[in-house]
Amino acid sequence: MGHTSLDKIIALQKNPANIRNLCILAHVDHGKTTLADCLVASNGIISSRLAGKLRYLDSREDEQMRGITMKSSAISLLYSNGDQEYLLNLIDSPGHVDFSSEVSTAVRLCDGAIVIVDAVEGVCPQTQVVLRQAWLENIRPVLVINKIDRLITELKLTSQEAHTHLQKILEQVNAVTGTLFTSKVLEERAEKEKEEEKEKESEMLSGDQVYDWSAGLEEADDSHLYFSPDQGNVVFASAIDGWGFSIQQFAHIYSQRMGIRAEVLLKTLWGDFYLNAKAKKIMRGAQAKGKKPLFVQLVLDNIWSLYDAVVTRRDKEKIEKVMTSLGVKVMARDSRHSDPKVLLSAICSQWLPVSRAVLAMVCEKLPSPLDMASERVEKLMSVGARRFDSLPEQTQELKRVFLQCSSKENAPVIIFVSKMFAVDTKTLPQNRQRLLTQEEIAQRRDLARQRHTDRMAAGQPAETAESHGDPTRLGSTPQEGQPAGPSTAKTDSLTMKESKAEEEQEQKETFIAFARVYSGVVKKGQRVFVLGPKYDPAQGLNMLPEGCSPSDCASEVPHLSCCSTESIYLLMGRELEELEEVPSGNVLGIGGLEECVLKSATLSTSPACPPFTPLNFEASPIVRVAVEPKHPSEMPKLVRGMRLLNQADPCAEILIQETGEHVLVTAGEVHLQRCLDDLRYRFAKIEISASKPIIPFRETVVRPPKVDMVNEEMGKQQKVAIIHQVKEEASQGRSSDTLHVDPSGLVTLTTPNRLATVSVQAIPLPQEVTNLLESSSELIRTLEQVNMSLREGRSLEVSLRTLEAISGLKAQLESLLQGRKWRNTVERIWAFGPRRYGPNILLNSVEGYQRPSVWQCLSRGDKAGEALSPLAPALRDFDNSIVSGFQLATLSGPMCEEPLMGVCFSVVRWDIQSSAPLQHQDNLEEDLISHEALTHSNVSGQTQTDGTAVGPSQARRRPEATSADCYGPVSGQLIAAMKEACRHAFQVQPQRLMAAMYTCEIMATAEVLGRVYGVLGKREGRVLHEEMKEGTDVFIIKAVLPVAESFGFADEIRKRTSGLASPQLVFSHWEVISSDPYWVPTTEEEYLHFGEKADSANQALKYMNAVRRRKGLYVEEKIVEHAEKQRTLSKNK
Repeated sequence: MGHTSLDKIIALQKNPANIRNLCILAHVDHGKTTLADCLVASNGIISSRLAGKLRYLDSREDEQMRGITMKSSAISLLYSNGDQEYLLNLIDSPGHVDFSSEVSTAVRLCDGAIVIVDAVEGVCPQTQVVLRQAWLENIRPVLVINKIDRLITELKLTSQEAHTHLQKILEQVNAVTGTLFTSKVLEERAEKEKEEEKEKESEMLSGDQVYDWSAGLEEADDSHLYFSPDQGNVVFASAIDGWGFSIQQFAHIYSQRMGIRAEVLLKTLWGDFYLNAKAKKIMRGAQAKGKKPLFVQLVLDNIWSLYDAVVTRRDKEKIEKVMTSLGVKVMARDSRHSDPKVLLSAICSQWLPVSRAVLAMVCEKLPSPLDMASERVEKLMSVGARRFDSLPEQTQELKRVFLQCSSKENAPVIIFVSKMFAVDTKTLPQNRQRLLTQEEIAQRRDLARQRHTDRMAAGQPAETAESHGDPTRLGSTPQEGQPAGPSTAKTDSLTMKESKAEEEQEQKETFIAFARVYSGVVKKGQRVFVLGPKYDPAQGLNMLPEGCSPSDCASEVPHLSCCSTESIYLLMGRELEELEEVPSGNVLGIGGLEECVLKSATLSTSPACPPFTPLNFEASPIVRVAVEPKHPSEMPKLVRGMRLLNQADPCAEILIQETGEHVLVTAGEVHLQRCLDDLRYRFAKIEISASKPIIPFRETVVRPPKVDMVNEEMGKQQKVAIIHQVKEEASQGRSSDTLHVDPSGLVTLTTPNRLATVSVQAIPLPQEVTNLLESSSELIRTLEQVNMSLREGRSLEVSLRTLEAISGLKAQLESLLQGRKWRNTVERIWAFGPRRYGPNILLNSVEGYQRPSVWQCLSRGDKAGEALSPLAPALRDFDNSIVSGFQLATLSGPMCEEPLMGVCFSVVRWDIQSSAPLQHQDNLEEDLISHEALTHSNVSGQTQTDGTAVGPSQARRRPEATSADCYGPVSGQLIAAMKEACRHAFQVQPQRLMAAMYTCEIMATAEVLGRVYGVLGKREGRVLHEEMKEGTDVFIIKAVLPVAESFGFADEIRKRTSGLASPQLVFSHWEVISSDPYWVPTTEEEYLHFGEKADSANQALKYMNAVRRRKGLYVEEKIVEHAEKQRTLSKNK
């Protein structure tokens, strides 16, 4: 990069008003990197001829091979608009669904975004996703409708049809934006109503109440949100041919040519207007009168005629006319070129250069760092349950610093690192070979000549004497000469070691933080605080002395560490340029943070700064593989490589399972392939072998089916398979003294030391409740944290919004859990699981046991400041053991040790005997705390032999006896008993596997539709709906596909359809597999239909056995099937 442009960039970095931080967002293959090439070419970094072919920002080899972007990369560009000079920090992001985490990292650092839509394909699934990501991060989008040349060359549309088609695309994009806006307004409206209700309650207003029916949408101003060419936030382009325009450009051209004011043309060029040639007026109603709209007549017709002359008919005379009228000069080699597209792009890039249209729109419409919305700042600064108002005053003052985007000396430095990316150490500016200037070359030439003349002057004899002198001097005395051998060997080995160390140093990957400065000036070598995601500024300010700086770092503050910014870089696509300092509002790279930052972090010189809200990733990692080295001795290299990969990829996760396997979790097949390649060739640099993908399943119970496998209604007395009977008899015979299973499905289990008994029943949760619990996992986790702090006696400041969300969740659960069976269930929830926030519920149905509700934070919120009443419900001893047993049971189910989902375990009875008489010589009276919901005579007779049942009042009198033993053997045995009881209760009910499902969107033409259906059918896919895209021959098929069947699916579809269809797979939901994995024929009809062996493929059993085999569990299968007796030749004679 030239010194002049680097100096210019450094100068422009100090003026935040003329900085634009933007990213390019779109669906895969809609032309992001091609457009980025055109913008990069406008700065002379690459040749304009290579724009679109070079894909400059795709610097990885696999990106170039696959033709898709896999990582976000940034570049700084200069643009002069009139007398103003702008600095544009452009970030190109991937469009493939597997890499949507990279989009999140890019969006966080930007203030605006260019959203690209393919003119043929229109709004695709990923377009909607990126628009939502931009909306969630409060960044302003502008629209580029790309690939308009395809409407001419592929779809063969007329200019009039193309106009209608473009209008429809704009409507589709605006519909997505409108939906996002409406949901926001309605949320705000709901919050407003709640506040008004509270005010009315407090004032106790009497009189007539008038209800306001409006939803608040009428007053809300949404005009700035929508994309419309007359607002100047839409550009029509064909990046591959190098042209693009906004309506402003044509309004300016025609205002000079036709004498109509530019403002009038701006309003009328897009819309239902036409030009009345006789009256020389622009009139409304082109569609009704069948006239050509102004946009078609003045804009599209010109482009269509140019394509017709150059590409379709290759009419040389017409091309000459067009070139003279446009005032364009083309080089002779371009006009003689065999490919007409070369000539076309040569003409278009001079007439309507895409870079000018896009960059002018960006500078005009996208906000500078100074225009950051205060709402966005508050959103960034309030993490999790904390609200912005509850943050310390010093922290709230930082909001002003944010909005000012100040670069003063006293302004605190605030940086957000969105990801860490690895670069080869050799490519860093300090290690790069520098090109010599003319003066340096001349100096070196003079030095070389000087040395040569000196040698010649010294003469040959001196040279020979010199050469013979050294060895004689070294070995002059034999005594000194003898030890010289080993010492020289030592020095040799040392130099060898040093050279090896240098080699390793050369091979090492260096991590650079991809970051943005929000306030202050970052300097090279500056010390900053690294704020962990759980860092609390209030705690930090209390623990640190006033005016504490990162240089005198205090390590005792939790989640706070210090580091120094060793080097600062300007990101220039494939290259980095070293800088001394970077002022606020700029995107930059920071070196030397790999020890303190894992993936993303907030850095600041002020301990009052809160950590920013974590990035929200759209794609959740779901594809797992176990990785191991080919040669076991290289295990340490693999571990180190995986650690580096974990740091370098924002979405990949690295786990070490209990079995000792190293597991890599990725977002999809393409992402997995990229991670494995990185491990092999960059980070571990060893041969590795990856297992087949580990497919996740869930286990659940369902209601007993009403019909059997041949759709016959089941009798009152369901016949049980012989195999199952044998199994049950064996299990009951083995543990009948401690385990009792009731016909209703109630399982009663006594601990081995006979001190505790639990009765548990498993009930399937309704599907809606399971979905709600799964989607609210973050909220339940927050609720659990609040409850834990309340149990420990700490008060936690919870934001009003979080409390409202919790009460909303409670209300939703109450509305979904209706009926006699679920009466008062929500109040009796004991815990959620697994890991305390999963989609399973533990229910307290123990009679007489009133424990603190999980919703206690809501009641505390209403009565803030009140002391806890003495009659408040207290926890029983070993309450935690019951919860722990439930957590263990839900974490690994009995079918194949996979987590449970959608199961409610109701604890009906829980008795604890305080002590065993035989174990203690002291005459301790035996207490039995008995709480029963269902009194089964056999159960009570079985359990009340050891001790006498006493009432709760007697139990309350003597809590010391049990609490003293709280962590003793009773606790452990109770956990195990609860876990076993849950597992048995689960097995009594009809069990089912749940498979992870992808939603699959496929765009395919009519001729390959049948083949697509064939591939989907073969892989257990289910088509939800198909529709034809208007104006094209393309069908959009939406289907669901099990993750277990998805590997190799994209490749197979591409092969079968000759590349005409490619799917987008996104994880959607969990679905129950209808077939019972344990099913065997029991009725006569089933024997007739399925045969005695019933060996037709059972999909659920196949999946279950595969998981059990992988985990090393027992698999019930025959080694030899359908064997025949061997007949020897002698017998056959």
